[in-house]
Amino acid sequence: MANTEYPIPNEGRPAVNRLSPRTSRLIVLGLLALAIVLVPAPATLAAPADRRFRIEASSFEYSPPILEVNPGDRVTLELVSTDVVHGLYLDGYGLNVESDPGQTASLAFTADRPGTFNFSCSVTCGALHPFMIGKINVGPNWLLARGLALGVLAVAAAWVIGKGRG
Repeated sequence: MANTEYPIPNEGRPAVNRLSPRTSRLIVLGLLALAIVLVPAPATLAAPADRRFRIEASSFEYSPPILEVNPGDRVTLELVSTDVVHGLYLDGYGLNVESDPGQTASLAFTADRPGTFNFSCSVTCGALHPFMIGKINVGPNWLLARGLALGVLAVAAAWVIGKGRG
């Protein structure tokens, strides 16, 4: 005998499990995080160019300490020492140049490898010589961009989780 006063919910219909709005938002945030991590970075479309940089070496520092180039650029580094003999060794390319005080020495190469490459003084120039470093960034820093995007998603997820507890 069927109960006509109190109908049973979903009687005769398949049960439907619905996600809460909070769970739905967390799933969307998770999918966005996967997309940020797994989708390949776009290729740089800039045509290779000739790039020339003047780097001054003095008192255990390079100026400028960071250089930005595009993959395929033909790069010329002009090293100028302002105090004592300094050198510049470019990691990843195995290139070296030395400059006497007041003299300019040049080093040319093609930036054919994307990434960040450190350069350091190759001539012992004093007590702080090991800290005389710089870097060349070849191509955009997609790792930093992805890290920032994941940080924003983490804050959004924390807000969604915190909102669900309130």
